[in-house]
Amino acid sequence: MSDAVIIDAVRTPLGKGRRGGALAGVHAVDLLAHPLAALVERTGIDPGVIEDVIAGCVGQISEQSTNIARRAVLAAGYPERVPATTVDRQCGSAQQAIHFAAQGVLAGAYDVVVAGGVESMSHVPMGSAVAGADLDGTRLSERYPDGFVPQGISAELIAARWGIDRSALDAFALTSQQRAAAARDAGRFDHEIVPFKVTGPDGEQVEVAVDEGIRESSRDGLAKLSPAFRSEAMAVRFPQIHWRITAGNSSQITDGAAALLITSAERAVQLGLRPRARIHTMVVEGDDPLYMLTAIIPATRKLLARSGLSLRDIDLFEVNEAFASVVLAWAGEIGADLGRVNVNGGAIALGHPLGASGARLTATLLNALEQRDGRFGLQVICEAGGQANAMVIERLPQAA
Repeated sequence: MSDAVIIDAVRTPLGKGRRGGALAGVHAVDLLAHPLAALVERTGIDPGVIEDVIAGCVGQISEQSTNIARRAVLAAGYPERVPATTVDRQCGSAQQAIHFAAQGVLAGAYDVVVAGGVESMSHVPMGSAVAGADLDGTRLSERYPDGFVPQGISAELIAARWGIDRSALDAFALTSQQRAAAARDAGRFDHEIVPFKVTGPDGEQVEVAVDEGIRESSRDGLAKLSPAFRSEAMAVRFPQIHWRITAGNSSQITDGAAALLITSAERAVQLGLRPRARIHTMVVEGDDPLYMLTAIIPATRKLLARSGLSLRDIDLFEVNEAFASVVLAWAGEIGADLGRVNVNGGAIALGHPLGASGARLTATLLNALEQRDGRFGLQVICEAGGQANAMVIERLPQAA
């Protein structure tokens, strides 16, 4: 069986969604086409040898509907013969795309494949695809008669269950912002970000090269923010909630896209490509859909067991910061050292473009491993419905 290796991983800068961000005027097809084209330019690969493109996208409605991956492939200038498909595993969609791509290589179905994801949350707000719909039907409602809750309520339930107080949530959020700012200032995102040229209000071309969500924060400033998800109905239903989740300790609404070039180890040699990492182990797992975001805990345990690695073997972790409570509950259960988790900041600071985040995590993790001379990196991402994708990548040594 051939190894599935990562040749390159790139992403757009992440723009503020629905707040006049720099990428708010960019069509979602163009947003995804940008990293797809960049992979070809950076690696020098003939796009005609790419056998498939798999892209994650959550809001598959409006301009993100009708298989946006295929339209982005054509927009990126790939030959018409290169097919593409779009997948949805909610926030883990892009990581699932990576899993599918790697599994195809491991199975011998692919030798060269691109995986990634996109979300324009400015154009397709979260929940657009399901507005007014009955999502549950009869049988699911019979199994869960009390129904489910929005993710913000799940984050509150997690904070209550694991006894995570407001000061701990805000301290984690502040660390995310500080780490992201330090990484930006030191140029640690430069190799993964492909600058994006947009037309400014005056008609001039402006280059966007940094993530817009990073901001100056303080403990006092975060402490002044009000709970974002409290309602009287939920307060009555869940009296154990203490209402600690705010906009400051939650991920940001964001526009962005990311993509990876994945090949078999043998084909990389034939094409003269230098792999940066191999995909070591992949798993998916489910958990309680009410708590929704806790599947990263059993997914990590399953991943470590399957990989044969221990926590001591993992140099760096990327855990999607959907909410601070999610990462803190995970760290408490897994026993991970937070000093090795999201060392360049996470979604609280950088943003969370839903369908793209899984691939963004990989790009950031791979670069961080290279910057710190690490070997093994573990990434895990929680998903609506009570699911999670988890993966270990192994950085490969580069010849001088």
